[in-house]
Amino acid sequence: MKLAVIKTGGKQYIVAPGKKIKVEKIAGNTGDAVKFNDVLLKVSGDNIEVGSPNISGDVEGKILRQARGDKKIVFRYHSKTRYRKKKGHRQRFTEVEIIKI
Repeated sequence: MKLAVIKTGGKQYIVAPGKKIKVEKIAGNTGDAVKFNDVLLKVSGDNIEVGSPNISGDVEGKILRQARGDKKIVFRYHSKTRYRKKKGHRQRFTEVEIIKI
């Protein structure tokens, strides 16, 4: 079983070959190859490599789509002052399929 922990967009993800993940927006088009250089941990069978902070090597993936997530509502309210402000936000993300660890 191959497994790795990568860091991108300020977050950490547990990935395996064939797994699809949604990460913060990465520049690129659908079908482009992408490499994640910040590999924090790698597991291959009984062999475990832990970085301090990173391991040499890359995790390779393929961009499946660029999209926007669900709308998040931001509502500000002050009682007794008639203050109400409603705003919506849709965060951009990239869906990536992991090819090789």
